[in-house]
Amino acid sequence: MEKQWEKELTEYIIQGEPNQKERSLIWKTAIGLQDVDKLSTSEYLLKTAKEHIEGKISIDSVQTRINSYYETRTERIDLENDTEEADKVSARIAKILGEKAFQFSPTELLSIHKRLFEGIFCHAGKIRDCNISKKEWILNGETVTYSSYNNIMATLEYDFTTEKAFSYKNLTKDSVLKHIVEFASNLWQIHPFMEGNTRTTAIFIIKYLNTLGFQVGNEVFANNSWYFRNALVRANYNDLSKGIYATKQYLILFFENLMLGKKNELKNRYLHIEYESAIVNEKNVGVNVGVNVGVNITDMEQEVLAVIRENNTITATIIANQCQVSTRTVERTIKSLKEKNILERVGSDKTGHWIVK
Repeated sequence: MEKQWEKELTEYIIQGEPNQKERSLIWKTAIGLQDVDKLSTSEYLLKTAKEHIEGKISIDSVQTRINSYYETRTERIDLENDTEEADKVSARIAKILGEKAFQFSPTELLSIHKRLFEGIFCHAGKIRDCNISKKEWILNGETVTYSSYNNIMATLEYDFTTEKAFSYKNLTKDSVLKHIVEFASNLWQIHPFMEGNTRTTAIFIIKYLNTLGFQVGNEVFANNSWYFRNALVRANYNDLSKGIYATKQYLILFFENLMLGKKNELKNRYLHIEYESAIVNEKNVGVNVGVNVGVNITDMEQEVLAVIRENNTITATIIANQCQVSTRTVERTIKSLKEKNILERVGSDKTGHWIVK
């Protein structure tokens, strides 16, 4: 289902002047990429972005306004507690994507991370100094194995040197695409940063593809950033004891849309390890995952349902921790599932349990 901000920005693409179309596509990407961490932007950001698209203010003025907005918003803190990071990072992404400058190097990657998250994360622009794991919904709570923190810089330098030496001459478009997929997958798996890794990787890849001459369909990132992250997860996860193998097929579908303008269907539920054997047909998948056919269910709702199926007494706070989103996001999702008659709570908040209908 198209979100309100998508509808309003799409109007500039359909009816606007060339400059407005370009700026609108950048903003759609900037806002859409916040979905990789399940963050939402505010109405104020959308209003400010539209003024920039219309040429009324500069991108620097956008950033100044957003910073001032959050410095003086004490009376709105409860209402918009989840939007500050998304708003600030969206504005910074829009600025970076609007610039032509780019250098293919680990230093550039670190610079992008610093520019995106300075003042938000204390470790902005810094290589992580510990090993990490992240529970993934599509892996039933398991994690990808990321690079050891003490090998990150050496691994980055190796991958960048190898990519620089690679020749794309005489390759077919399909071969070029698969090589880019391999590079992007490896770069993401290194996971140089504690947080903000996927957004940084996405911006770096967009800028890199532009230098290679590709007119990247930024709207693919705008509409499918959560799929992009999940596809990267599946490209880097193995559990041979259960017959689960890393596969880049989903990432290839994403990049075919991004680089070649294809219209592959990108559905997050297809990436779940339990659904891989399902027939890739929306109606059949709906049956396989236990959702009534014809009910419109979002990826966030699907993720919450998967967690509840594993533990029907779980609380919204614990669901939020497992899904790595805010408690308010989970509460909104649960409310929507109840309204769709998919989820029911029996008993009190403390001693009751969930029923997935």
